[in-house]
Amino acid sequence: MNRTQVIATGVLTFITVGAILFVSSATVVNENEQVVITQFGAPVGDAITEPGLYFKTPFIQRVHRFENRYLEWSGDRNQIPTLDKRFIWVDTFARWRIVDPLRFYQRVLDESGGQSRLDDIIDGATRDVVANHDLIEVVRLTNREPEIDPDLEEFEEELEVEIDVDIEEDPVHTGLVEIDRGRAQIMDAILEQSANRAEDLGIEILDVRFKHIHYNEDVRQQVFARMIAERQRIAQRYRSEGEGQAAEIEGEKERELQRLESDAYRDAERLRGEADGEAAAIYAEAFDVDPEFYRFLRTMETYEEVLDEDSTLVLTTDSDFFRYLRSIEEIQGPLDD
Repeated sequence: MNRTQVIATGVLTFITVGAILFVSSATVVNENEQVVITQFGAPVGDAITEPGLYFKTPFIQRVHRFENRYLEWSGDRNQIPTLDKRFIWVDTFARWRIVDPLRFYQRVLDESGGQSRLDDIIDGATRDVVANHDLIEVVRLTNREPEIDPDLEEFEEELEVEIDVDIEEDPVHTGLVEIDRGRAQIMDAILEQSANRAEDLGIEILDVRFKHIHYNEDVRQQVFARMIAERQRIAQRYRSEGEGQAAEIEGEKERELQRLESDAYRDAERLRGEADGEAAAIYAEAFDVDPEFYRFLRTMETYEEVLDEDSTLVLTTDSDFFRYLRSIEEIQGPLDD
């Protein structure tokens, strides 16, 4: 190997080593990151919070990156007793961020440790605040007048008697009991208490909210009982109104039917009278033309009404029917049996 090759190899080696050292020492901080540099586990200098290109001692110092954006915290559902001894399930969530990366690293090391510490802080604050307030204050926001269904305006007193609920002790009644604080103020109190405790960790808690509030079984049964009684009351009212209208329609139908039957009977009697009158007029006219024939015809009609095929008729010689038969015999000859 000649001198030129040795120089070229040395330059290439120097460039390679320099590139490796540059890459190992250069650190790029993005706009959504915060960085803490440590050496043998101890922080070196202040935290880096501005984006840009920074350098560290290669192979000795390490870079710890933390989010600069808002982070989400979601707690577990906890059963908490209220001041009036009502057990409820409370589920909360929060938004937080790392405002002091160096202190955050020294206290909790990483974001997983921060989430774990927030579990203790926010859950503890929630339990403390909720336990110092009645259930009605946890579930209500203000003392505004509730909007009542017009169908239920006359129902409230009856319902309270029906399910035997004392207004002052009713944990779900929202129309009469006034509150001092309300859910919004309770969440603010949880936020304030949590933020004070998290400040020492380099964490800023931005907001804490209730995700869900579930009644315990005994409270839920009271709620369901009230809802069922309320719906049954409305259903019974509509059912009674329907039965009343049905009875009215049925009565109207009966009256209309009786009116139609009366009109039909009247028309039938009128037609029957007119027919009888016309028949009487025809009979009278026939009597004027041939009185004997009319008398015979009336006699035949009488026999037709009182005799049937099994009747035996015994006639006297002076009866109209016998005289009529004799007259036919004189004209046509003897009658057959």
